[in-house]
Amino acid sequence: MKTNKEAFEDYLLLEKKYSVHTVQAYLNDVVSFESFVSESFEQENIDIVSYSQVRSWIVFLVDQGISNVSINRKMASLKAFYKFLLKSRQIEINPMLKHKALKVPKVVQVPFSEKELKDLLSEIDLPVGFEEVRDKLIVEMFYVTGMRRAELIHLMIKNVDLSAGVIKVLGKRNKERIIPVLPVILNQIRVYIKERDGLDNVVDFDYFFISKKGLKLSESFVYRLINSYFSRVSEKVKKSPHVLRHTFATHLLNNGADLNSVKELLGHSSLASTQVYTHNSLAELKKVYKGAHPRGE
Repeated sequence: MKTNKEAFEDYLLLEKKYSVHTVQAYLNDVVSFESFVSESFEQENIDIVSYSQVRSWIVFLVDQGISNVSINRKMASLKAFYKFLLKSRQIEINPMLKHKALKVPKVVQVPFSEKELKDLLSEIDLPVGFEEVRDKLIVEMFYVTGMRRAELIHLMIKNVDLSAGVIKVLGKRNKERIIPVLPVILNQIRVYIKERDGLDNVVDFDYFFISKKGLKLSESFVYRLINSYFSRVSEKVKKSPHVLRHTFATHLLNNGADLNSVKELLGHSSLASTQVYTHNSLAELKKVYKGAHPRGE
């Protein structure tokens, strides 16, 4: 018979359709809480706990210097665990019912400017060889599709449809979406595929982006790649694939795209997730408004 933790894992994977990485993070948090309860309260079973025990863990984490963001993530894992136990009738009272997330400062993501993108793309305009062609295409794909890093890494070669001019990506919770690709990028894709076809001993053939050794790219490699390229043209502290995704959304909104369209392109489940990108376009709108209105002097 499966333990509650094992049943919880199946629930997250099969019913909620979370990624393996996300499920492991949830389980790690539950195990960490289990260890804390065992050491602090000499209680081996955490199926039934009081909220005061949860509060004690929060205090312990704060004393350890853990950020509120990380603590909130751990609490989200516990909420999911006890919600599952309640749903499966393993418990009658959810100890997390009245829990409120800790306050965290709002972090404003600063996108790259259109000039920074133009400068970088001009600098790497004529790539030579497989790796340079691939790296430039990765930069372009992030900027013209708004894909997440994991989506780009797991992009399958069969899901790149050159004739239709679209790609199919697998997003969060295994949700598929179709993203149109600009003609100029389709040409770059053709060049990349030609270079890719010239590689010997390709291992991970199903994946679109691979290393020179024929292996699927790692998340750390893609992060370092973007950080390295944008360090040439930008002084911004954060230079990551997520900032490029943020840039994609901001530039679309600045140039007149409607929020619903951007939401669909990003693969968000609600407009609330997309609205975090509107503060930059609002700033641009204010600038245009002030410059164009007769009373704006």
